[in-house]
Amino acid sequence: MIRMFKELKGSYRYVLIIVVLLFLQAYCDLSLPSYTSDIINVGVQQGGIADSVPDEIRRSSMEQLMLFMDTEDQETVKEAYELQDDVYTRREISRKEREQLNEIFGVPMVAAEGLRDGDTADAIKEQMGLPADANLLDTLAELPREQRTQVIQPMIDQLKQMPDSIITQSSVTYIRQEYQEMGKNLDQLQMHYVLFSGLKMLGFAAVIMAASVMVTFLSCRVAAKLGHDLRNKVYRKVISFSGSEMNRFSTASLITRSTNDIQQVQMVFTMMFRIVLYAPILGVGGVLKVLGTESSMTWILGLAVALILALVLILFGVAYPKFKILQSLVDRLNLVSREILTGISVIRAFGREKHEEERFEEANRRLMKTNLFVNRAMTFMMPAMMLIMNGISVLIIYSGAHSIDAGNMQVGDMMAFIQYAMQIIMSFLMITMISIIFPRAGVAAGRIEEVLDTEISIQTPACAKTPAAGEKGTVVFDHVSFAYPGAEEEVLSDISFTAKPGETVAFIGSTGSGKSTLVNLIPRFFDVTEGKILVDGVDVRQMDLRDLRARIGYVPQKAVLFSGTIASNLRYGCREASAAQVEKAARIAQAEEFILQKPDQYDSPIAQGGSNVSGGQKQRLSIARAVARDPEIYIFDDSFSALDYRTDAALRKALKEETGQATTLIVAQRISTILHADQILVLDEGKVAGRGTHKELLKNCEVYRQIARSQLSEEELNNEQ
Repeated sequence: MIRMFKELKGSYRYVLIIVVLLFLQAYCDLSLPSYTSDIINVGVQQGGIADSVPDEIRRSSMEQLMLFMDTEDQETVKEAYELQDDVYTRREISRKEREQLNEIFGVPMVAAEGLRDGDTADAIKEQMGLPADANLLDTLAELPREQRTQVIQPMIDQLKQMPDSIITQSSVTYIRQEYQEMGKNLDQLQMHYVLFSGLKMLGFAAVIMAASVMVTFLSCRVAAKLGHDLRNKVYRKVISFSGSEMNRFSTASLITRSTNDIQQVQMVFTMMFRIVLYAPILGVGGVLKVLGTESSMTWILGLAVALILALVLILFGVAYPKFKILQSLVDRLNLVSREILTGISVIRAFGREKHEEERFEEANRRLMKTNLFVNRAMTFMMPAMMLIMNGISVLIIYSGAHSIDAGNMQVGDMMAFIQYAMQIIMSFLMITMISIIFPRAGVAAGRIEEVLDTEISIQTPACAKTPAAGEKGTVVFDHVSFAYPGAEEEVLSDISFTAKPGETVAFIGSTGSGKSTLVNLIPRFFDVTEGKILVDGVDVRQMDLRDLRARIGYVPQKAVLFSGTIASNLRYGCREASAAQVEKAARIAQAEEFILQKPDQYDSPIAQGGSNVSGGQKQRLSIARAVARDPEIYIFDDSFSALDYRTDAALRKALKEETGQATTLIVAQRISTILHADQILVLDEGKVAGRGTHKELLKNCEVYRQIARSQLSEEELNNEQ
């Protein structure tokens, strides 16, 4: 999977933008619970008054509060306020200065409020011998400082031991009474605070939405580009595979790796940027916020995380092994489907539809059962997660209620803690959800990497050699032997011959004698095991692959056409071929007659695999495609088998007349096809059993005579001899 991240090198700037947007989204997400807490604590419970720092306060009230401050605190307060018309108005101050003033004002306000009336005030009046209706604060102001300190210090020491939240709430009550006596509209103050906080929350929500949309858009773009690049790399890698690499991977498996596997990886990366990157940012931010809100309940979060991790480990201990099997079962289903669809005519001809239905059903059932097992295991995840989340909420409320009752916590703080706890749990839940598809994507990524890391056995050498200008069309086999990779026996043994320009060299022999393998060594579909093959005087292993194959016109044993038109198929090996060249190639290949009978002639459509033309027409079009390239070497791998004798003879005659200067190599099953070859090699079990012309072989090669007897009449044989 690490290799997949390296493939993102072209999208790093988008990834960077995504990370920045995720931090912005997380900041806004984590800010909302604190605003909810403020609306409950400040907007509802405290009437819109945030703390113990009044915006305005009467001079008489300020002087009463200063009775409970030391000299340093008094100076700090005077610097923060400006006196106008017997009213102190707060100047613009920083957050740090406000926090300092909040600490200074808190205890004095609670003390002043307590000395106005109540049991504490009555006790002090009785101790000082004052009448019940006396103003205790005015009396304390008239006392000497030492005597006043003796009276109020025990009270201040007791208040400092109270929780900050209780001090703040009590001081807010003092400020509300002060504002009321100054004639301020308290309802308007409260409504202004709630509305302003609500608008801030709406702003954060809008930013969250915009960031989420942008992250989704960019994530899809990055993941789609990754999928595009991976498909390109896999395709280019596969297209460069030699026969040995193609045999290592089945066609069905390569199709699955190029489509389904890459789709799995793309899906994971789409979700990874939106979830996997966001989850830790949100989780860590939530923990930091929780520690700043109410650290006494953080053990609840530790319990939640432990339960979630235990659940994930149990589920994936059960389900993960099945993810490894899943992709191979998809391969198997694709293989069976491809075999059935490709061989549908054979299946019908032999009446094996029922058998193939059962074979497909078996592969389909195994895939279904594995999918069901994984999905059933994962169905327990979401209900269990919801149980944990709801249980944690109940535990927080239970623990928080005791803290609120003890005065150690406010209702809004508990609500914020619940929201932060849910965000932390949700971050783990998001990682858990992505981990459902992550193992399967990991397996898919491994299968893609297996293709990309496959070492290609046939490559262009670093210092490729180019044949001399005078060399054109010469093919030399010098003691060539070949065995397929992993095979114990050689397919070809000690093959030597020379084919010169203008000559026709034919290869004939029984089925499995190595004829097709021999000609496939020339364009380096495989490399020789021993010996060497020279084309135009240069070992094919030392030539540039493009240069080598550009010199060859290859017609395979099984004619292959591509979807498009007749003209596009004939130009397949030479895109710049003119209309005259295409028509000439079709005429030489004896394809012109049936092409001109079609309504669109050369623009007539060709279906996938050439399914809308006959076998003979397909072969003739394949031959015409090779002729249109005008190569110096022609390779016909049993390419005349579907032609009737008349067409075969006419085609070979036209080839001889129009391409007389080229070297022609023919693999044939019919002796009639190679009667006039300059040299015929008879292969038997991978070895040369005879060589010479048709007449020479009839005289001195028993293997050739046996083939001739099976195809020619006694009269024809006698005439030839």
